[in-house]
Amino acid sequence: MSIDRRTFLLNALAVAGTTGGAVATGCSRWRGSASLRKSAQYLWAQQAEDGGFHSTTYGLLRSGQSLTPFVLLALLSVPDGAALTPRGAVERALTFIKAHTNADGALGLMDDSAADYPNYATALAVSALVKARSPGYERVIEPMVAQLRAQQFSEASGWAPQDAPYGGWGMGGAIHRPPVAGHVDLSMTRYVLEALQLSGVPASDPVMTRALVFLARSQNPDGGFYFSPVNPEINKAGQSSGGRFSSYGTATADGVLALRAVGISEADPRIAKATRWLRDHHQPDRAPGFDQGTDQPWGSGLRFYYAHAISRVLPGLPVELPPQAGDGSFRNPNNLVKEDDPLIATAFALYVMAR
Repeated sequence: MSIDRRTFLLNALAVAGTTGGAVATGCSRWRGSASLRKSAQYLWAQQAEDGGFHSTTYGLLRSGQSLTPFVLLALLSVPDGAALTPRGAVERALTFIKAHTNADGALGLMDDSAADYPNYATALAVSALVKARSPGYERVIEPMVAQLRAQQFSEASGWAPQDAPYGGWGMGGAIHRPPVAGHVDLSMTRYVLEALQLSGVPASDPVMTRALVFLARSQNPDGGFYFSPVNPEINKAGQSSGGRFSSYGTATADGVLALRAVGISEADPRIAKATRWLRDHHQPDRAPGFDQGTDQPWGSGLRFYYAHAISRVLPGLPVELPPQAGDGSFRNPNNLVKEDDPLIATAFALYVMAR
């Protein structure tokens, strides 16, 4: 399909809408809408007595350590006056986060049965604490920021710039040293970099300049990004004809957000080429870059993640959300990346509608 034809169709979708879903040209149409208000009300209604948000869909997420800052951060993105926040609800969520952060500043390690995405949880917690601006938050995030710094693959843990994981972040927990890196990906790296930026870490800091090495290694000549230069099996779009891993929508949006977090300007070719890739390949109702004929329908599986990320990277593009349930929740029938959990899908949808 030509770029002009694709642009025509995207514009037509934005004007006419599609059956059963909601489409907006740019996400501002949802600000102050009944859909946004209902989603926020749904999420607040899921807050447990302990202040956390606990999955009833996935046992790994039942502890609430990663879900609580994830959902709270989405709720904190809602514009003032657009939805009612229950009295004390934010403070209860923050208290939960603080209570489940260990002495080393890591969130996600307080359940003996399994780690709950520690770097992801800790990064989200830092971002939520900064955005909530609760009294004394600077002191609270200090060990958390130190923990995220220590988790970067760098010289401090024996990694050199020529090593594939250098500058990135993995799951967290025990520090990985050469030659075993474990799981390392662009999404985790993006969330950590955004947390560091929000906490006040400048672009000139070595933790940011090291990250540029990982980001460069994750970007293709076409401007798009892929998920991991370390773990070939988790690059969901497979390999291109040139032997590199193929670019796809969620990874490319993450790449742009990561580059912004380390201070790269919009005019820089790295961002300009990535946003061009996104404009050329954008699909309103799924993550682009995947062969829809494969056994694993990643495009639809990553629908909510992509909607959230693209609404931040290029908020003028049309985004379609599937039908909202009567209680205000959203669900993805595709469970490849846990978007069938309404806490996850609804939080992503709320990010979209709040922009």
